[in-house]
Amino acid sequence: MSKIVVTGANGKTGRVVVEDLLAHGHSVVATDAVGAAGHLSVPGLGTELLIADLTDYGQAFEVLQGAEAVVHLANIPAPGMYTPAVTFNRNSAMNANVFLAAQAAGLRRVVWSSSETTLGLPFDTPPRYAPVDEEHFPFPTTTYALSKVVGETLAREISGWSGVPFVGLRLSNVHVPDDYAAVPGYWADAHARKWNLWGYVDARDVAAACRLALDAPVEGATSYVIAAADTIMNRSSAELMREVFPGVPLTRELDGFETLLAIGRAREVLGYAPAHSWRDHVDS
Repeated sequence: MSKIVVTGANGKTGRVVVEDLLAHGHSVVATDAVGAAGHLSVPGLGTELLIADLTDYGQAFEVLQGAEAVVHLANIPAPGMYTPAVTFNRNSAMNANVFLAAQAAGLRRVVWSSSETTLGLPFDTPPRYAPVDEEHFPFPTTTYALSKVVGETLAREISGWSGVPFVGLRLSNVHVPDDYAAVPGYWADAHARKWNLWGYVDARDVAAACRLALDAPVEGATSYVIAAADTIMNRSSAELMREVFPGVPLTRELDGFETLLAIGRAREVLGYAPAHSWRDHVDS
């Protein structure tokens, strides 16, 4: 049993990650920047919530004391929620503080949430090729995406200084089962969700990716696309590309509804095998 800190633990993804780690026998320190100071009992979280503001280095350092690893999910989770400067400054501060504190505390592993947006989202400018993989980077189009690109640079340098492996998960649009009721509303207009090549990922698969990344045989700082195995549409991936991105070259023949956010590297290195789909919840 390992002691794992999960930041952003009270968010949509964080709650599922905490549940998964507890179910697999880990001891979890769950932390988030919500509520009053001290420990809170959060219904359904499975453990107490430690309140900490990770934009403050001292608090980040204290949170990580005694832990073996951290799953760092705490960030403003999308562009447009705050002004561009606030988004960039807060995310960059949280990432830098957690990464530097992990080095100082001697953690054995840092797993953290990068983003599919680093790959060029939204694809108002078409991708250079599809399926889009880890090499389609960096193409930030917002300060949110830029904060993640900066985070990946920080991870590379701090890992090089410390020898601590950093695993960045370039998460697609995270869904929980309650979100799937809205999926049929996406199907009428293929252009509506072209912004991320019709990608998504189930929070339960994100949780599995985080857990696998804690022990994957990696060194240095590496990053992986984490998406569902399929798109969120009820039309084949090849048909979607022909209609919406006819000029974008395909690197291989597409199979059925397969994801256009390539997850092959995550499968090979992390053992990532997405097990959940909107198709389990909605008739197509």
